[in-house]
Amino acid sequence: MSQRSSVAELVESLRGELKRYPSGGKLPSSRALVERFRVSPVTVSRAVAQLVAEGLVVTRPGSGAFRAQSRTEVPPPGDTSWQEVSLSGDGGPEAVPRTVDASGVLVTLAAPPPGVIELNGGYLHSSLQPERALAAALARAGRRPGAWGRPPTDGLTELRSWFAREIGPALTAADVLITAGGQSALATALRALAPPGAPLLVESPTYPGMLAVARAAGLRPVPVPVDADGVRPELLDAAFRATGARVFVCQPLFQNPTGAVLAPGRRAEVVRIARAAGAFVVEDDFARRLVHEDSGPLPAPLAADDPDGVVVHVRSLTKIASPSLRVGALAARGPVLGRLRAIQVVDSFFVPQPLQEAALELVGSPAWGHHLRSVATGLKNRRTAMTAALSRELPALALPHIPAGGGSLWLRLPGTEGGTDESAVVSAALRAGVAIAPGRPFFCAEPPSPQIRLSFAAVAGAAEIAEGIRRLRTACDEVLTASAGGFRP
Repeated sequence: MSQRSSVAELVESLRGELKRYPSGGKLPSSRALVERFRVSPVTVSRAVAQLVAEGLVVTRPGSGAFRAQSRTEVPPPGDTSWQEVSLSGDGGPEAVPRTVDASGVLVTLAAPPPGVIELNGGYLHSSLQPERALAAALARAGRRPGAWGRPPTDGLTELRSWFAREIGPALTAADVLITAGGQSALATALRALAPPGAPLLVESPTYPGMLAVARAAGLRPVPVPVDADGVRPELLDAAFRATGARVFVCQPLFQNPTGAVLAPGRRAEVVRIARAAGAFVVEDDFARRLVHEDSGPLPAPLAADDPDGVVVHVRSLTKIASPSLRVGALAARGPVLGRLRAIQVVDSFFVPQPLQEAALELVGSPAWGHHLRSVATGLKNRRTAMTAALSRELPALALPHIPAGGGSLWLRLPGTEGGTDESAVVSAALRAGVAIAPGRPFFCAEPPSPQIRLSFAAVAGAAEIAEGIRRLRTACDEVLTASAGGFRP
């Protein structure tokens, strides 16, 4: 009998016995299961990990495995028939040239020169990544029978189920496609939802990688301003009416770059406005696991309460785990899922099975919860260190919002006649030994003021942050000494 069939049989046996335990009840120890079922410890470990991935069992380091809390009742399905009208409207305006400016993306992907402090990175510092857990997960995944074969084109059912539970109780594995990371998911969604030449409503400012994807697809990004409470519904409604757009892309949680969270009173309004326009909302939920230790309870994804299939949900394990764990998910309901699936298959066939198996091993292991808690603490400490250093060294830089999630701060440069030249500040900073991200690539139209984004997630810790801000102060003084006497008071 193969090890995989042994695992499947043990999973089936344990699944049938779970009903005998109350919610939160403790399961027998691994040693007891080994002796009772006469299987190896590896088989027990994999069986428990699969039950964890299915949401039936939770593990607690040092305590054992327990039956998960009972799931809430799944609400009845909504009406997705409206999508047939929206998806058929491909007779848009003449296609526009697909010129792409990737500079805003390359800023976060390129390694800085030796000795330069990276305050422009888009990923967690290696000290915050679960490298040992990832190595162990990949090793276990690689040894699974059939791990190097051809996976289902939609993705492994167990992984799709895990993502569905992460998004909300109304979704199932049938609503989810596994993608090669969040960027790939965004590209698939935009190509599926809008024809070349069509307008695309985007938050302003917004993630440069999304703007690059949109322009590569021949779409015309149209800005909708955000404030401290996220996108402004009245401006979103006006933009739909003025442009006839059928897609709006947003990041309701810890928006990049502002860090804003869509206010409770605006959440349902955004979905309602899109539904009235016969449009989709692409929800990029990239930062849900980048929450800080001192954050309060997080709002559920927009897709969690969307029976009519207005929201196409995007999320990924890349940001919270590793740049190279390019495993993400697209979730949608209704006819649009078929179009998303078709484009996904044509573009990439499928996500490599070893990566999917490794992702399952990672999120089903006790190390996963420990990693999430460690990141929450590490990001909060780094954010606190950066805000303190900015207050001490560069109080003239305006910081309108301190986020409780994500990995960066969005700052406005002080105004002089004509405004501060942000490109000059970026260049001077690099000469001083610190890399920062200019604000211009975050806008699809003229920016209202010169701004910069500083990452605290990509650095080693408080000491490196303090040195980076000290170098930035030197650069700012160099740029403004002649005209305004520097940034210091």
